[in-house]
Amino acid sequence: QVQLVESGGDLAQAGGFLRLSCAASGRIFGINVMGWYRQAPGKQRELVASITSAGSTNYADSVKGRFTISRDSAKNTVYLQMNSLKPEDTAVYTCHTQTILGVNYWGQGTQVTVSS
Repeated sequence: QVQLVESGGDLAQAGGFLRLSCAASGRIFGINVMGWYRQAPGKQRELVASITSAGSTNYADSVKGRFTISRDSAKNTVYLQMNSLKPEDTAVYTCHTQTILGVNYWGQGTQVTVSS
């Protein structure tokens, strides 16, 4: 059984930083894309950042220049370094992976709260 285990969600002050981690375990082969989505109360889920196995990255415009996604493919782990946090970054952040066969896996989500 495949599991995505997230960690790092917390309460932070505006201007502060947090680092999220997500480790994939179980019988998962051929991970291609790893990334993070977020959903704030009353809003649709949105892609925050993603990274392919080749290292190509994609960011939401709202986080460009503040967030950095990285991965350790040997450990099937993806990280999200979040700097200069804003109250509007408050959301549940969920880890996502997609294999080369197009199979999607999701984590349970971790809460990030940014106070002003």
